[in-house]
Amino acid sequence: MSSKPFTKRTAATFFLGTAISGSWYTATSAIFAGQMGEVIPVVGAIILAGLTPFAAPALQANPQSPADNSDMEQRLKAFDSHAIVNIVDTGGMLEQVNDRFIELTGYTRDQLIGQPVSMLYQEEFRELAEEIRATLMAGKTWQGETPLRCADGRVIQTQCTVMPLFDKKGAWAGSISARTDVTHANELLAERDTAETLYELRDDIWIVDAETERFSYMNRVAMSRTGWSKDSYRTQTLETLTEESDNPALLDACRALKKSGKAMTQFDTQLFGNHFQVTIKLLPTGGAAGRFLIMLHDISDIINEERMKSEFISMVSHELRSPLTSIKGSMGLLLSRAAGELPSKARALLEISHRNADRLVLIINDILDLEKIANGRLEFNLEEVDIAELLHETSAANASLEQRHGVRIQVEGTEDLNKVTTDPNRVIQVLTNFLSNAAKFSKPGERVTIRAEENDDELRISVADRGPGIPASEQHKVFQRFADLSNSNRADKGGTGLGLSVCKAIVENLGGKIGFDSREGFGTTFYFTLPKKNSQVAAEEPAALLREAS
Repeated sequence: MSSKPFTKRTAATFFLGTAISGSWYTATSAIFAGQMGEVIPVVGAIILAGLTPFAAPALQANPQSPADNSDMEQRLKAFDSHAIVNIVDTGGMLEQVNDRFIELTGYTRDQLIGQPVSMLYQEEFRELAEEIRATLMAGKTWQGETPLRCADGRVIQTQCTVMPLFDKKGAWAGSISARTDVTHANELLAERDTAETLYELRDDIWIVDAETERFSYMNRVAMSRTGWSKDSYRTQTLETLTEESDNPALLDACRALKKSGKAMTQFDTQLFGNHFQVTIKLLPTGGAAGRFLIMLHDISDIINEERMKSEFISMVSHELRSPLTSIKGSMGLLLSRAAGELPSKARALLEISHRNADRLVLIINDILDLEKIANGRLEFNLEEVDIAELLHETSAANASLEQRHGVRIQVEGTEDLNKVTTDPNRVIQVLTNFLSNAAKFSKPGERVTIRAEENDDELRISVADRGPGIPASEQHKVFQRFADLSNSNRADKGGTGLGLSVCKAIVENLGGKIGFDSREGFGTTFYFTLPKKNSQVAAEEPAALLREAS
C-alpha cells in the first residue's frame, strides 16, 4: 500500500481532534481507516519531541478493534493534555491551537487564530524563525529549543518539533508544531550549575537564616576553613562562629544589617588568622526575615604586600632624608656666605641645587606621610584653634611664594570666626599645599585668595587662583597619587604629584571633606571643611582612605 502525503486535514484531525471533532475516537477512526502510512511521519515527530510514551502505540493499533481504539483514545487524550500544538499556514498565520496551548500561554483562541505566529516570539528569535521556515519549505522537519511568549509577557522555553504539511497535490501547505515546556527543567539546570560554581569558588560562601542565625549552606572552601562538614554546619550558628573565632564582627554586622533595612554591607576583618574583605547581602525570601549571603574574600596576601611595600618605602625614605638634610644644610650655609663670597655663576648653580633639595625633602615627607596614613600611624594633635589667626599665620609663612611667583596672597572672611577643635599643624600642611599649587599656576601680578566661611555644622576654607584651570577630562585625576595633569607641565612648575592625595587623607581623618571647583581658562578653587563639633580623628580603616585617595 502506497503512503499518502501527510495532509493538513489529517494533521488537524490527529492533533486537534478534541477541538475539531469533539472526540479522539472520531479522530483515530478517520486516520486508521486504511491510512496507516500517514501516521508514521506523525509518530516520528512525536518521538523527536520526546513524546513516545503517548503515541508510539499507534503503530501497533488495530484500526478495526474497538478495544484498541478505546485504549488509543485514552493515550491520545493524555498526549493532548501534555503537548503544546499549533498549525500555521504558508503565510505564517496561526490556524489551529490545542487546549494545552491555550492553557499554558493564557491566550484565547480568538486572540490567536488568524494572527501571525511571530507574535509568540521575541525579536531576537526572528532569524531562527526564518531558518525554520526554510527547512519546512524544503520538506524537512526541524527540531530544537524555541521561546514562546505568553499573554502576560512571560517567556517560556519549549522543546519543539516542526513538521511540514502538504495539500492533496503534495504541495507545501504550512506546518504543525508540537512542543513540550522545558522552562522548569532549564531553571533546575541553571540552579544546579550555579550551585556547582558557588561550591568551587575560591572565596568562602555562607548562607545564614536571618531569623535563627543558623547556617544553611557552605561551599567547599568555607567548610575547609571552619572544619565543619555538610552534616555538621547546619547545626552551627553565627554565635558559634563568634565563639570559635573570638571575633564578633560577622554577627554584629548581620544584626546591624537586618535592623537597618539596607541590602548590603562591606568591611574588612580578621578571621582564622587571615584578613578578609567581607560582603554581606540580605536576600528576601518568602518569610519575613530572609537570608544572609556572606562572602569572604581573602586579602591576606594583599595586606602583606602592602605592609612590605610600606616598610620598604619607609626605610628608603628615612635613609634618604638623613643625608639629604645634611646636604641641604651645607648648601644653605654656603648660600649664607658662611664660607665667604661665591662667584655669581657658582651661586646660581648652588641656588638651583638648593631648590631641588627642597623639592626632594617635600617628596620624601609626602611619601612618609602616605605610608603613615596607610598604616594608621599618622599622628594628630587636637586642640582648640583660632582659625582666623591660623590663616593669617599661614599666609605670612608663605610670603616666599609671593616673591618667587610674583603673586599676592590675600586672606578674606576671617571676621567673627568661631574656634574649632582640630590639628593646627595638619591644617597648615593642607593650606600650604593649596597655596603652593595656586601660586605656581598663577600669572605674575595675580591674586591668590584664602577665604573662610562657616555655618552651624562646619567651617569651609578655600584657596582660589586665577590660573589656567583644570580641563574637565583631567579632573578625576586630581587626588590620585603621582597625578600628572596634561596642563600642569611639572618639569617647569615643579611638584611631587603626592601632595593632594596626602591632603585628602589628612582632611578625611580630621572628619572633613575636600574638593575643588575649576573651569578651564578661569582658575581653580580648592577647599576643605572641618566639623565645628569636637573633631574625632578617624581611626577606622586608614588604608581604605588612602586607597580612595589613590
